Amino acid sequence: MATIAIVNGIGDTVVAFRGALVRDLVARGHAVTVSTPRPVEVDADAVSRAVQALGARCVFSPLDRTGINPLSERRARAHYDALFRELRPDAVFASNPKPIFHAIPAARAAGVARRVAMVTGLGYAFTGSSFKARVLRAVATRLYRGALVDATTVLFQNADDRDELARAGALAKAPTPRLVAGSGVDLDAFAAMPPAEEPPVFLMVARLLGDKGVREFAEAARVVRARRPSWRFRLVGWIDANPAAIRREELDAWVREGVLEFAGRLDDVRGELARASVFVLPSYREGTPKSALEALATARPVVTTDAVGCRETVRDGVEGLLVPPRDARALADACLRLGDDAAMRAEMGARARLRAEERFDVRRVNAEIMEALGA
Repeated sequence: MATIAIVNGIGDTVVAFRGALVRDLVARGHAVTVSTPRPVEVDADAVSRAVQALGARCVFSPLDRTGINPLSERRARAHYDALFRELRPDAVFASNPKPIFHAIPAARAAGVARRVAMVTGLGYAFTGSSFKARVLRAVATRLYRGALVDATTVLFQNADDRDELARAGALAKAPTPRLVAGSGVDLDAFAAMPPAEEPPVFLMVARLLGDKGVREFAEAARVVRARRPSWRFRLVGWIDANPAAIRREELDAWVREGVLEFAGRLDDVRGELARASVFVLPSYREGTPKSALEALATARPVVTTDAVGCRETVRDGVEGLLVPPRDARALADACLRLGDDAAMRAEMGARARLRAEERFDVRRVNAEIMEALGA
């Protein structure tokens, strides 16, 4: 039996993204501790109970995912230093940027034998063009360079992120990176569903960030509903603390106008997927979007962008359609094309399920992670 620490950067989604990994590690007899920041939108006790129900221990960290206060960053590093001294883990798995920046060097300093870093996407710093985004990009690149050299295994969810950090010199002294199929999807929990009834419903599930393409989704809905008033566009998610977050006033205006239906934050999106005809994710950049993988598993065709990470999920014209990022008109055209053709939706949906089974099964992804952890 090994002692393993899983370090996560978003408390609200730790169970959704890492629950299957915890479950599989515990099933093999390992002692697992999950370190995650306190959730913002979800009750902290509920997160702790969910982690404990998987057979693991939950420890909340002081990590500030979006802040840049040096004192806060030092507190985060001190948390991992103390945690690893207490646990003496055999392996540490860190995903999301700040856990990699802080926990991987702390694990090396503590003498942890296996230190696995998973780059789940490069985020706002690499999609924004503002002065702030450029500064954050330079800082993040330097921090990746300093942290990844301390890892024993570096995993990427897409080749574009790997190649970008390699060009920036962030991987020069790091272990040879490996690719995995995102965070995977639980094919039993997200089973294939029959096609939805008419009229078509288009669903987007995401943190409500500009970089996720929420504004393009709203504009495409406006264009489509002007021609097909009975069609529905539903949005599931929450307004994030990220600098790219949309404003609450924007969201309320779309709802008042009748452009979108807003379902808020949902812990279980399977009901929404059952009602959806098409899943839409117009993101500017991803690692590999888990929401799209869940849609594939439930046999829903996906409209997403020909952008980093998103293009990993579907093949254009096979399981869905790819459109240029930041192009609401192209997004509207794709929605019209699929919405008008129920046979195409059914055929792409069936292929979507096959792609989830063949490429994105969470058990395969977890097997690769556990091999890197020596578990």
